Amino acid sequence: MSSLMVVASVSLIIPATLDAALHNSKSGSGDKIVMLSRGAAVILLILYILYLYFRLISHASLFNENQAERSEEARQSGQTLSPIASVIALVIVLVASTINAHFLVGSINPLFKTTHISKTFVGLILLPILGNSKERVTAISVAYKGKMDLGIDVAIGSSIQIALFVTPLLVTLSWIMHTADPMTLYFQGFETIVFFVSVLVVNSLIQDGKSNYLEGSMCLGT
Repeated sequence: MSSLMVVASVSLIIPATLDAALHNSKSGSGDKIVMLSRGAAVILLILYILYLYFRLISHASLFNENQAERSEEARQSGQTLSPIASVIALVIVLVASTINAHFLVGSINPLFKTTHISKTFVGLILLPILGNSKERVTAISVAYKGKMDLGIDVAIGSSIQIALFVTPLLVTLSWIMHTADPMTLYFQGFETIVFFVSVLVVNSLIQDGKSNYLEGSMCLGT
């Protein structure tokens, strides 16, 4: 999972590097970045499908312990539902989330004008915190109980979904729909570097399969 995040960070670093290299080029870098992003998006989607196959079918035994811990965690907290009830709940949550997202997006511009908060801060800090608050609580809760593998699984799993599935899917949909302003994997240099550093820090902290309060303090400090 950590290696997949490295691949995802590379897919963002290369377009940013290409833009910097061709910044003063007469031909410009726009078309080249679009072409590169579309190819990379397809590759990332294929890797995500391979990851799902690896996790759910070919090497499911490697993840069975975490899956069992999740099921036990849900059972102890009384959060288990029957299959039918789960489907109904998912549909209701999906509709409610869509409505909330519509109003949330509509309220962002007035927020900029009244509070003078930058769009970058809202997009990179506030929205992720609000959108993934349940996962954050779950990760902290299971880590506090000593189930570090499950805590890492929850934390990195959501990042993989965004980096290897959601973002490449949006790039691909933009390509299919022929949008006037095609979406690419090129983000600003600062955001790209911060993302890469985050992945690097996580990898360096968990590569030995152990953790302690000093490593946690360094992670928070960084």
